[in-house]
Amino acid sequence: MKVSVIATVLNERESIGALLDSLAAQTRPPDEIVIVDGGSTDGTLDILGRYLERLPLKLLFQPGANISQGRNYAIRNATGEIIASTDAGTRLVPEWLAEIVAPIERGEAPVSAGFFASDPRTVFELALGATTLPDLRDIRPDRFLPSSRSVAFLKRAWEEVGGYPEWLDYCEDLIFDFALRRRYGAFAFAPRAIAHFRPRPNLRAFARQYYRYARGDGKADLWRERQAARYGTYFVAVPLILVAGLVLHPAVWLLYLLGAAAMLRTPYRRLLPRLAGLSPADRARAILWVPVIRVTGDWAKMVGYPVGVLWRLRHRKEIPPHPRRP
Repeated sequence: MKVSVIATVLNERESIGALLDSLAAQTRPPDEIVIVDGGSTDGTLDILGRYLERLPLKLLFQPGANISQGRNYAIRNATGEIIASTDAGTRLVPEWLAEIVAPIERGEAPVSAGFFASDPRTVFELALGATTLPDLRDIRPDRFLPSSRSVAFLKRAWEEVGGYPEWLDYCEDLIFDFALRRRYGAFAFAPRAIAHFRPRPNLRAFARQYYRYARGDGKADLWRERQAARYGTYFVAVPLILVAGLVLHPAVWLLYLLGAAAMLRTPYRRLLPRLAGLSPADRARAILWVPVIRVTGDWAKMVGYPVGVLWRLRHRKEIPPHPRRP
């Protein structure tokens, strides 16, 4: 089957070369690579132009398009029966394409979920990856919902579920996943189809990212229970424990330690094996970053989610019906 790799880019001068180099090094070369540029002004197009003779690259332009619009435009213009989606900012292992399309070619499922892993360059990025991204052993293949930085599907499956939701600017790949899952059931899982990507470089960029993710969740009406639990923790449980410790006994404050242990256990389980080779000072910094990252992410989500909900209420007549969790 013919395979088309698709991606969208916008001002990715610093990262697009790594993606294209990794595509050039694939053990199974793509039949075509369709990249949609959303209006780059930083020299991204100059770098893409250098690869036109090295790769079967089809470069398209859709200035102002959001990610969903760009992906749909790329897929509509792709000629492959299988679409393999990735993102700028990723570095694909050489076996990525061969591994991610194999289950589809074997007829196991029309959708194949690849995996992704952080590619940190600083101590902060190491801690951020451990705090926010799952390890392979955390994955339940029958329930895993892939990011569109590492997923493959039949083009006809994309057509049958109506493509990516163009009214949504973030979390669009989840809605697309839900639609595919409802129609076709569990996806095939390709754990060796790994896309490495660099986490956000600082706390401000991370907070902005999670704010946008949560705003997208609010727009799409996703994860109500998770958000309710988050608000309940910070606005109900934390103040109540404080007051109970003052009124009853300071020993009540030990509940904070129990709560922190529950929140941080999984990030530290992921982080500790990654500390080998770091200096003692860097190890300490990485360990101390984890609670800061976790709390910052929670607050960014709590700020972003109601913004998305308000947007949804204002635009509810314009939002088409879409699937929730399967």
